[in-house]
Amino acid sequence: MSDNASPSPALPWFVRPEARAWRCEPAPAKARAFHSSLPDYAPTPLTEIPSLASELGVGRVFVKDESCRLGLPAFKALGASWAIHRVLAERAAEGAGQGPVTLVAATDGNHGRAVARMARRLGQDAHVFVPQGVHPLAVAAIVAERAKVTEVAGPYDEAVRLAAEEATAPDAVLVQDTAWPGYERIPGWIVEGYSTLCAEVDEQLAAGGVLDGPDLVSIPVGVGSLAQAVVTHYRSRPGGQAPALLSVEPEAAPCVLASLTAGEPVGVTTRPTIMAGLNCGVPSGIAWPRLRDGLDAAVAVADHDSARAAGDLAAAGVPSGPCGAAALAGLRAVLTGAGAGERRTALGLGPTSVVVLLSTEGTAANPHSGPGHAPPGTATRHGSTTRHGSAARRGSAVRSDAPRASS
Repeated sequence: MSDNASPSPALPWFVRPEARAWRCEPAPAKARAFHSSLPDYAPTPLTEIPSLASELGVGRVFVKDESCRLGLPAFKALGASWAIHRVLAERAAEGAGQGPVTLVAATDGNHGRAVARMARRLGQDAHVFVPQGVHPLAVAAIVAERAKVTEVAGPYDEAVRLAAEEATAPDAVLVQDTAWPGYERIPGWIVEGYSTLCAEVDEQLAAGGVLDGPDLVSIPVGVGSLAQAVVTHYRSRPGGQAPALLSVEPEAAPCVLASLTAGEPVGVTTRPTIMAGLNCGVPSGIAWPRLRDGLDAAVAVADHDSARAAGDLAAAGVPSGPCGAAALAGLRAVLTGAGAGERRTALGLGPTSVVVLLSTEGTAANPHSGPGHAPPGTATRHGSTTRHGSAARRGSAVRSDAPRASS
C-alpha cells in the first residue's frame, strides 16, 4: 500500500461479552403448538455448510433457511399468524361484530405479505402501508394476497405512523411488528410467534449431534423483534452454555448498533439499501430492553458484503435474500480484517465452535437483484394499490371487483 493510501474505515462494531451472564423469563410455549396445528407447517431446514466453517475458522456452521415458511419466502409468517390468531380469538371472546376486520400493517415487504396472507385465509381484510425503497415485485406480491396497498412517499417509520392512524378506524386492528409506549401487546405476540424458529434450531442441532446448543447465533436486525425472540430464548435458560448473540444491520440503517453505543434508544436517518427488510430507523420499544441487556455484539455491513454472502449461500444450496445473507456478511466482517482476533476472543469463538446463521428470507422475498423490474404502483388484478403523500398526485388507484377468497 502506498504512503498516501487511506486506512480502511473502522468496522461499525459494539461488544458487551457480559451479556452472556444475563437472564430473563422464557417466552410462552403456546405459539409452537399453534404453528404445529397449521396444515402447511413444517420446520424449515437447518443446513450445515462445512466450507463456511473452514473459511471462518470454527468447527461447524449451520444456516437456518427461512426461504419457505408457511408457504411464504420469509420467517415473518410465524409472528403474523400467531398475533392474528390471538387478535381474532380475543375479539370473538369479547363478542365483537361478525363482519370482517381490517388488519392494518406497515412493511418493508415480508411482514405485510404475511399479514395479507393470513387475512385472506381467514376471510378478513388487509391494508398494508409500504415505504419508499420496497421493490415493485414485493409490493405486487402483497397485492396478490388481495390486500389494499398504500405506497408511502417516505421511509419505513413514516409508513408505520400512517398505518397506526389508519387502524383507528372502526373494525380495524393494527398488526405491527414494532412497539412503542401504548402499543405493545400485539408486537409482543408477534415476537412470541418467532420463538418457534428458535425451538426448531435446538431440536435440529440436537439431531445433528450438537447437544449443548450453539456457541454463536448471528441475527439480521431491523427493529429488533426477531433478535428479541432469540435473546429471550437463549437468555432464559437457567444454566448450561449461553451462546454469543450477534446482531447484524445495514450500514444504511444501524439503529440498534447506534442505540447500543449510546446506551439508550436512538433513531437514525436511513438510506436506501438492498437489505430492504432491515431498513428501519428506530428500535422496537419492547425489543430494546432485551437487546440492551442480552446482545453480546452488534455490527453493520455494506450492501456489497450482503450481496456477496447471498451469492455464496446460493452456491451452497441455500436461497437467501440480502436480509437473510446479512447474518453471514456480519459474521465475516467480525472474524476478518484488522482487530479480528480481539473480536473472535470477545465472542468466545474457537476452532470447535458451533455457529448458527439465521437466513431470514429467500430470494423471492427481496427481488432487488432478480430479473424483471415492474414499474412502481403496478398491481395485480386481485387487489389495489394507492399512493400517499406527494406520490398521490402522480399515481392512481388500481382496483378490482374480484371477490375475496376465504381460504
